[in-house]
Amino acid sequence: MEEVFDDLDTAIGNQPPPVATTGALIDRLRVHLKQLSDITVADDKYPPTAEMVRLVERGRPLREARTSADHQRAVGLARRLAFVASDLVEELIEARYIKGAE
Repeated sequence: MEEVFDDLDTAIGNQPPPVATTGALIDRLRVHLKQLSDITVADDKYPPTAEMVRLVERGRPLREARTSADHQRAVGLARRLAFVASDLVEELIEARYIKGAE
């Protein structure tokens, strides 16, 4: 989980991610968002909240979006992915589906 928080911080921190690492960051954020989405719907005994479903749906097209060669656009995609993932992490922690950073 720590890697998720590190990547979220890199994407939405004060400094934009460096050009050389933005593509890899986007790829990792896509994986994190997919994993969080899978956790959200994994157990039929604990159905997701309406907000969780909304975030999963919002994340789907972002995970499939093409990474632009333009650095500013790529950073924008990274940040959109990170904001959705961050919101989903908060929802999952609040619902006790996952534990927060210790």
